[in-house]
Parts: sequence; C-alpha cells; structure tokens
Amino acid sequence: MIGDLLDFFASHQTQILRLTGDHIALTASAIGLAIAIGLPLAIASVSIPSVARWSLAFANLAQCVPSIALLGLAVPIFGIGFAPAIVALTLRALLPIYLNAYTGLKGIDPALAEADLALGLDRRQSLLLVRLPLALPAILGGVRTAAVEGVAVTTLAAFVGAGGLGDLILQGIAMMDPVRLFAGALPAALLAMTIELGLALVERLAARGLGVRRRALA
Repeated sequence: MIGDLLDFFASHQTQILRLTGDHIALTASAIGLAIAIGLPLAIASVSIPSVARWSLAFANLAQCVPSIALLGLAVPIFGIGFAPAIVALTLRALLPIYLNAYTGLKGIDPALAEADLALGLDRRQSLLLVRLPLALPAILGGVRTAAVEGVAVTTLAAFVGAGGLGDLILQGIAMMDPVRLFAGALPAALLAMTIELGLALVERLAARGLGVRRRALA
C-alpha cells in the first residue's frame, strides 16, 4: 500500500501539486471573504446590539447547515465551479471569525479601551491603533479555526466541479481505489496541520505582543 502510494505520488506529482494549489486558493479566498464580512460585522456589533443579534443568528444558521447542503443550495444560483464553492465555504468560515472578533472586541477592559481618549485619538484611530490590536489574538484564533476547518470542508468542493484535492478523494471512492483516495486525503491533512501550526505560532506571538501593549497602556 505504502509503495503504491509513493509510486502514485511520483507519477502524478504535477496533478497533485496543481490540485493542492487549487485547494489553497479556494480555502484562502473563502477565509479572506469571511474576514472581510465578519470583522466589520463584529466591529458594528460591539456598538449596536441589534446588529449583534442578527449577525450572530445568521452566522449560526450558516454554520448549522451541512456543508454539502450549502453547496447544493448555491449551485442553482451560481452554477457549478468556483463560485458556489466560494459562497458555501465563506458561509462556513463566517461564524468562528465573527464570533472571536466580537468576543475579543467586547472583552477589552474599559480602562484600557479608554486610554485612547487620553492620547487624543478619534474613533477611527482608537479602533485601528488600540482596540483591534488588543483583540488581535482572539481574531487570529477565529481565523485559525476557520482555516483549519476550511481545508477539510474544501474537499467537498469537488462535488460542484471546483477542483482541489477532493477530486482525488472522489475518484478514489468512485473507482474503489484507496491509493488515489489517500493521495488526496494525505496532502489535505498535511495542509491542515501546516496551517494549524503556522497560525498557532502567529497567535502566540500576537498574544505576547498584546501583553507588552497592555503593560504600556496600564
């Protein structure tokens, strides 16, 4: 089995690299869109309770619907290929990013948050220079969770013709070929582990920087 798998990797190297690149592109695009939607919603939710209620309800709903169902619902609207996969993956990634950002911003010590007033900062400067940096470890935690889950969920994008390592997994299932299946599953698992370790390191560095910033503001 191991020998057959190594032979498959050697003979299909170009295909596996291409599918891995597609997988990364799908995951990164979805996470980027989820950040672009979730972070502004979290910022607005801290100041406007009604936005918090509706945003959390929507994000929870998107998280509760099975990924394959989200893909199925997106296909009639967006067709097959990249677009429905991105829509479904973005909705799946939205909750952890939104919730962690909201929790991080909401949990800032009022004494630290008001330090910006003493510095003469306006609301925009306060957000960019004080509040977001203080919430950064929590925000990164949400991105980390969404990215690792996203790598796994992206394997389902093959069902709508969006490519990625799920292509090999589906081929392996259809052909009852465990070598082909593992050739898709193993790179996906390694990619998830790499993202987990990389973002965990970034999160620890951000937490260390936050400690320094808290001491400076205290």
